[in-house]
Amino acid sequence: MTNFEVPTLDVGRLRALLELERCGTMAAAAEALFLTPSAVSQQIAQLEDEAGVKLTERIGRRVRLTAAGHALVRYAERVMTVLDEARSELAELRRVIAGELRVAAFQSIAAVVLPDTVKELRDAYPRLEIKIEELEPIDGVAALRSWRADIGLIDDLSLVAGDNREKIEVVPLAEDVLYVAVATDHPLSKRSSLSVADLRHETWAIESTWSTFGASIIDLCHRAGYEPRTNAKCRGAEMIEAMVASGCSVSIIPGLRVLRSPAGVTWVKLTPEVRRKIYVAYRRGERNHPAVNVFVDEIVRTASRLLG
Repeated sequence: MTNFEVPTLDVGRLRALLELERCGTMAAAAEALFLTPSAVSQQIAQLEDEAGVKLTERIGRRVRLTAAGHALVRYAERVMTVLDEARSELAELRRVIAGELRVAAFQSIAAVVLPDTVKELRDAYPRLEIKIEELEPIDGVAALRSWRADIGLIDDLSLVAGDNREKIEVVPLAEDVLYVAVATDHPLSKRSSLSVADLRHETWAIESTWSTFGASIIDLCHRAGYEPRTNAKCRGAEMIEAMVASGCSVSIIPGLRVLRSPAGVTWVKLTPEVRRKIYVAYRRGERNHPAVNVFVDEIVRTASRLLG
């Protein structure tokens, strides 16, 4: 009989490989994992020693997985899913809602529903610690896939862009109707509705194009037959609204912002109507986790009460 050694593969190093496969560079993977690039590089090297085969190769500044690396990623995803299921079952058996629950959420929905949700859960389950990280919806999907988050507040744009429906369970949370935002003294503010074509000659403030929402607004302009003339590429709605209020720009903004509309901004109905669906999402391996279940139930109730 031939003797052979079965490799022992460290779960933390498998996570590093998963993140490297998603990000493509050591620096980006390190940022996602809250590690230094050298630490990630060392983890990958140790994983290659454990596996006994080369898992990566450098292509310029990027790192590409070898055939063995891609094969191991597929197994690593299955391992992490099984671990999710094990944690969920153990949490069910303990019958105690406790521990840390990491939530990734984008600003417009987070500001509306998360404060009340967290307060209710903190009062009901003092041993449950909820930690929130503000992330764009597509980054929230990535955080779920890389086990950086347990819950994600995401939208249908990020699901289409990421093509991750097979790994993620989603529960409908709200529908967001988009509005045109103009200064209160802008001539267009007197209109009952506006189309994207009506804004052809305006100057725009738009979320940065790395945002799926910002990219979707630019796509609306392209479909209306023009490239928007942009004087502000912003990282959040606050800056966009400030540019609009000053009369320097117009924009199309999530209707959720109407609930916290600043002075000087008028919201005009967009025609034809454009909606996006918002979901609360989690990995399918954790669908029975008690903390995940109580969070989902509470945030759905909160959204229904505040937005219904």
